[in-house]
Amino acid sequence: MKEQDHDRLLRIKTEGIREWQHQSAHYNRYEATPYMALEVLFDEYEYKSTDTFVDFGCGKGRFSFYIHHHLRVSTLGVEMSGQLYQQSMENLTKYMERAKDSRASIRFERMFAEGYDINPLDNRFYFFNPFSIQIFQKVINNILLSVENNPRSVDVILYYPTSDYIQYLEEDTTFELLKEVRIPELYEQNSNERFMIFRYE
Repeated sequence: MKEQDHDRLLRIKTEGIREWQHQSAHYNRYEATPYMALEVLFDEYEYKSTDTFVDFGCGKGRFSFYIHHHLRVSTLGVEMSGQLYQQSMENLTKYMERAKDSRASIRFERMFAEGYDINPLDNRFYFFNPFSIQIFQKVINNILLSVENNPRSVDVILYYPTSDYIQYLEEDTTFELLKEVRIPELYEQNSNERFMIFRYE
């Protein structure tokens, strides 16, 4: 299914790339995860109905809508851009007009990722290179502090992972690599077209 067709199915608009008007050393451009990649990921990644996914730098919300519609699990998108947050909320209004009844929740919050207070129910964290390694470290530290206060298994899912993110998780945290999921149609041309899933037990 093409990107436009999948957006149409969910009654949302998430296509396109958005560069920041004023370039930032800490925040990267907006680009949604390809639907093809999400399909491959969730063919191989095990999840439970009780999981809660958090997408840091969610943009217009594609990951959250996909999760809620196809997996029926709760999801939260965190976005610092006012314009992208507004677009995610407009998408949410349209999406909910036809969304099937579900115990799973879907919501969005506008804030800086490092300012998000990790909920004890949050246990799956998604990153598509939204920001610098310095901010990533702060967010991971927030996750680990939450786990210390409320012990549980948590996963960090990286798409198109940067060497900085991988090195930090492997060398400076207790997360361990659980699985690598490659996107067959894209990986041959670009070895970054993959997911890396790290787990803290």
